[in-house]
Amino acid sequence: MEEQLGAAGSRSQKRERLRSHSCDQCEKVFKRKSHLVNHQSIHTGEKPHTCDQCGKGFARACTLKIHYGIHTGVKPYTCDQCGAAFLYKAHFINHQHVHTGEKPYSCDQCEKVFAAKGDLTVHKRVHTGEKPYSCEKCDMSFTRRGILIRHQRIHSGEKPYCCDLCGKSFSRGYALQVHRRIHTGEKPYWCDQCEKAFISSGALSCHQRVHAATPPPPEELLLLTQSNGS
Repeated sequence: MEEQLGAAGSRSQKRERLRSHSCDQCEKVFKRKSHLVNHQSIHTGEKPHTCDQCGKGFARACTLKIHYGIHTGVKPYTCDQCGAAFLYKAHFINHQHVHTGEKPYSCDQCEKVFAAKGDLTVHKRVHTGEKPYSCEKCDMSFTRRGILIRHQRIHSGEKPYCCDLCGKSFSRGYALQVHRRIHTGEKPYWCDQCEKAFISSGALSCHQRVHAATPPPPEELLLLTQSNGS
């Protein structure tokens, strides 16, 4: 009987300790007080750990330690399949799915599957209509932060991607990649109707309308020829 009472008392004390490490904002419970302190910064917005290289602040010291890798170039997680290195463990784990073909994250709305949890999160916005990244210049909203950053260059005029062969600049990395094919002569997109080659998928799509019942107007054909480096 005494043993049962002792066990019950021990369980009660354990529950009491857990309650003492619960967040008074959202009632989330933590095993350690230090974990609770770290968590509470989510609600307060406090970021006491500051990078002495760029001034960026972080709520947790361990996150700051990982961030330093951006400045030092240290990427501790290396893929033994292809040698690709990563700063964050989560990115490393997601990358490994490229080799295994595994896509463990599935959408409960349409059953589409993804290799990375972040990609699933973004995909779900197709169903919810959520666009959390808003442009303060024109009020347009986007599902991804990267798309917002590219959009903002329309307003700023920034073109950070510069061709080292002719000096022409572009707002998007892909546009520079396509442009460089003018210099290299590479044309990876082939028409299956006439075997003509093009520097971009967009140029190929435009060309294929020549074979369709309704061809593009002459001015569009001229633009197509110029963009293809002909």
